[in-house]
Amino acid sequence: MAEPAEPGASTAASEPIVHGFPHLETVQSALTAIHRRLSADGVARFAASVHPELVEFSSDEDLYLGAQRIARAMVQHFRLPDARMVVSFRDMVHAGNVELAAGPEYFIELHARFRTDRRDVGAALAHEVMHVYLHRLGLEFPGTRDNEILTDTATTYLGAGWLLLDAYREEAAIRGERLMMSAYKLGYLTPEEFGYVLAKRALAFGDDIEPWFRSAQARDAYRAGLTRARQDLHRPPLAAAGWAARRRYAKDRRAMASGPDYTFEGPPSAVRVSFPCPACHQRIRVPCRGRMRVRCTLCHAVLDCDT
Repeated sequence: MAEPAEPGASTAASEPIVHGFPHLETVQSALTAIHRRLSADGVARFAASVHPELVEFSSDEDLYLGAQRIARAMVQHFRLPDARMVVSFRDMVHAGNVELAAGPEYFIELHARFRTDRRDVGAALAHEVMHVYLHRLGLEFPGTRDNEILTDTATTYLGAGWLLLDAYREEAAIRGERLMMSAYKLGYLTPEEFGYVLAKRALAFGDDIEPWFRSAQARDAYRAGLTRARQDLHRPPLAAAGWAARRRYAKDRRAMASGPDYTFEGPPSAVRVSFPCPACHQRIRVPCRGRMRVRCTLCHAVLDCDT
């Protein structure tokens, strides 16, 4: 028996675009959950992103055959076994829906606007196929909002979410006799949050997809996310932290006071510090013994620390 259809990425064409990092804590929890479920080796299998050639969709290609082709590319990218996607189009609130049945067939509905504007069919299908992948993994977050953030984060970190960010654009549109700017995006993450996850991926795998962006606004959002992701690499007790942050850390360590990301525990003779891994955000606990190299047991990142 089929389960209720899952809501897909919001079309939100007429709504204000939210910017910044309002969902960052949930995004970081999603990164941890993905690494826990797949393991470091499992995540590394997705080191290569979906190539633009696989999702190009020309206006002269048959609508349904083209959608099936792109859906099949997503199935292959996410290594879904025996999963056939049947794609249809209709008017609805969201960009897409998928019925999460047991398989082997999954029925995906895409918004009717994709019949004529095919630029983002790959992005919408990436999100919906990720729902299937997470369903098969048994990985979900409670509540629709958090689960959709998990889906967007997983789609992005596992190599197909650059398409979702590339769907963010601002374009001139004629309404009546007036020329107006309209903004459009897909997904539950903000553009900068998509950029943040893509930057985490680039830092982990050296997979820089910036040259693939068609949207100038997407490129700017990626760079903003990259700036925020690099900040995670300069927080105490990481050795690359700046002078002011290091000074505050030393003061907090003497007072056994918690800082922005770190906490101290244990007796004075055996103080330990807990802090998030800058790659997967699992909490790491190490003794406060000065300079050391720490290996995250979850994502296997090796960190230079000054505890």
